[in-house]
Formats: sequence, C-alpha cells, structure tokens
Amino acid sequence: MAQAEQLEGSGEGGGEKGVKKAKVKKSGDAEVPSPTGNTGNTNQAAQATNKLALYDRLGGQPGISNLVADFTQRVLDDPRVNWNRQGVTRGGFSFHKNKSEAWNPTPENVEQLKKHLVEFLALATGGPSDYTGKPIESSHAEMHISNPEFDAAIGDLKASLDRLKIPNKEQKELLAIVESTRPQIVTKR
Repeated sequence: MAQAEQLEGSGEGGGEKGVKKAKVKKSGDAEVPSPTGNTGNTNQAAQATNKLALYDRLGGQPGISNLVADFTQRVLDDPRVNWNRQGVTRGGFSFHKNKSEAWNPTPENVEQLKKHLVEFLALATGGPSDYTGKPIESSHAEMHISNPEFDAAIGDLKASLDRLKIPNKEQKELLAIVESTRPQIVTKR
C-alpha cells in the first residue's frame, strides 16, 4: 500500500506544491523529449523546487526567537521539568557527592539560555550555523535529567508551538529533532 501511495503521490507529503513527481514508465511507452531535451525517463531524481528549510518555514530568526521566548517562560515555570534543578544532587564517588546542582534563573542566565536555544534550533532546522554554546552532552551531563522531565519539556514545547499556530507538519519535524537529542540530555533513566 505504501508503495502504491508513493507512486501515485497520495501518501504523506503527497499534496506538496512545487515538487516534481516521479513517473512510472510502462513498457510500451515511448520516450518523449521534454523542452530541455530530456526524454522523461525515470532514471533521474525528482527535483524539489521552492522547498524551504524548516528554519524558513518556522519564520527564520524572528520565528524561532518568538518560539524560544514563549517556550522558555513556559518551561521555567513548569515544576515537572525542574529546570532550576532544585533537589537534584550528584551521585558517585566525588568530593562533591550530594551537592545540589541548582540553576539560578537570573536575567543574564535566562538571556544566555534563550540565545543558545535560538542558535541550536536555527542550526538544527537548516538555518545559520553559528552555535556558541557548549556541546549538548557535556552541558547536560551533571544535571541528572530524567525521562519524565524531558517529556514535560517536550510537552511545553508542543504547547508553545500550538499557541503560536505552527502548522502540524513543521511541529512534527521540530519535535523529532528535539526528541533526537534525548540520548545526549537524559542521564537518569
């Protein structure tokens, strides 16, 4: 069924505008040259025209900045996320064992967080690649983030996407990108 939908162009993404569809060549069909001299055989890749990166479909820098502003306030206020890491302690064998890893939401820290989130989302969605933050894994290593906390943050991001009326297709793409970071962020399973 999926193959039939792909060939007909009726499956997911079938209604996209500006995308040249692949054609099925039947054995008795003659090859008809196109105005450019191509014979129309299916051995050539379909060409995407007018395709925009997710970055552009989210509104570029202003759109991502608006999303981050809404999401940041929402996630900082969500006790399920525990963004400030209250009560989270280090484990293991170190001199700092049982020391709290609290994050102080000063205006400077919040602005730095927003800046890095905007840069990361821009890079991850096909925008400019000028990320100035630490690597994702090392910056989250000592936070002991759990799956339920990560899930709550994803829920907050979804709420921000809904509030800003981001189309479903773009929401799915962005949420998949963020979900792909789970192995680097969640350390407490």
